[in-house]
This record gives sequence, C-alpha cells and structure tokens, in this order.
Amino acid sequence: MRIPYTKMHGTGNVILVVDQRQKNLPPPDSETIRRLGDVDAETHFDQMMWVSAPNEDTCIASYRVFNADGSEVEQCGNGVRCVAKFLAAGSPERRDFRLQSPAGVIIANVFPDGQVAVCMGTPVFEPARIPFVCGEMADSYTLTVDNEVFSICAVSMGNPHCVLIVPDVATARVAELGPKIERHERFPEFVNVGFMRVRDRDNIDLRVFERGVGETAACGTGACAAVASGQRLGLLSDEVCVSLPGGEVVVSWRGGDAAAWLKGNAELLNDGMMDL
Repeated sequence: MRIPYTKMHGTGNVILVVDQRQKNLPPPDSETIRRLGDVDAETHFDQMMWVSAPNEDTCIASYRVFNADGSEVEQCGNGVRCVAKFLAAGSPERRDFRLQSPAGVIIANVFPDGQVAVCMGTPVFEPARIPFVCGEMADSYTLTVDNEVFSICAVSMGNPHCVLIVPDVATARVAELGPKIERHERFPEFVNVGFMRVRDRDNIDLRVFERGVGETAACGTGACAAVASGQRLGLLSDEVCVSLPGGEVVVSWRGGDAAAWLKGNAELLNDGMMDL
C-alpha cells in the first residue's frame, strides 16, 4: 500500500507528516516505522506525525507521534508546528488550530510570516507525573551515573525531560551521558536529556538527546523543559530565546499554572509516497 506524506522540518528537526483525516488508516507497526525512519531511507525522519480525524468536536485534527526507532511518544513541539503549518496550507483563511494529542488538546497559531506558536501546556514538576523516582519534589536533584554525581532538573512537557546545566554545549558530553541518562533507572519511562548553557536571563544554548532518537537538531518540548527548569532555578526571564543546533525558537512561560508557548519555524522539505 502506498500513501502520501509531507516531509518538513522545525528548527532542523525532520518531521514526516502523514495526513489520514480522510481514509483514517491506523499507523503501521513499529518495525515498519523503523524501516521508514532509517537514515538511509527516502522517508527518513526524526519524528512521524500521524494525523487523523479528531474525536473532539472543537479540534480540526488529531495526531500521534512516533520516533524513528518505532516507539510512540506523547508529544513533539517541532512536530506540532509542522502539523499546524501543513493544515494552514490547506486552509489559507484559517490561522488558529486546535489539535487533539496524546498529551491533551493543543492550540497552534500560524502567523503571516510563517512562524508558528504552539501552546505546549503547563510544565509538570511533580515527580510521580514525570515520572521520576525520588523522595520529595525539589527544584533540582542529584543523579548518579557511573559513580559520577550530576545536578539535574526533572520536568514533564507531556513527555519526560532531564535538564543539566553545562558551561559550554559544544563540549557537553551528549554522546556519552545522553544514552545513560535516557535509560536511567530513576526514569521508568526513559527520558529526554537536555544540556543547557545559560548565556544570560534571556538566552540559552541547548543540545538534546531525545528518547528513542538520539541527539537531534532541535527538540521543542526540550526547549520548553530547559526554560521552565531555568526559571524554577531563578536563572531565566519569562521569555527566552533558545539556540539549538538547528536554529532558534522562543519559549514563553509565566510560571505557576500558566501554559508554556513555543514559537519557531516550520518548513516544507518535500512531498512523496511511502510504501507500507
């Protein structure tokens, strides 16, 4: 079976958008997703956004998120921006979208300049809801990896994140520590790992080792997690520019129960057909 797809990127994060709102086909099995996501495949992606008809009357579409290794995850900020931009291309008179996701209803706004802002929900710091194994909730924790102790922050943006502050992202031990922290026993559902350098209160540098993917050019939920963590530590302002290997995004969060907003680009790469 051959079905169409649209390949896009958000800040360098390669997204495969598969629109099944009409036929409503179920997503393929994990082995097929791994084959489609392989780095040598024409369909190669970091995340696949499988778009379907919504069950929620107020939403225009629903989506599920799959990593290149075939695993399904709860959220992808860069992927949501690409889905919203894709939907806007088919409805040029519409600029505001409500989308049904595994993490709840998401609001996305597409601006005339092509930038997309997505409401990513409220950062969650309660350990049981991340999930993260610890005694009591705190702004930061210690995590032991190979007998080395690190200070970390733990937060959920609909998916679990661990954030480390580093002096320089260029020399951060992403390849070494990323996979070890990703599958650390204190993160029972595994975790995305962010390496953040705070330049000043309004700017950070960030690299992210994504759960089920490895290091990527960008991670939208990782950017939100890093900014929320930095704000909890009193290091960052309410609006922060996040510099990732793939480009820049802006994260806004007013603290407390307020939702975090993620703004950045979403660009078309190519359309194609894939064989299931």
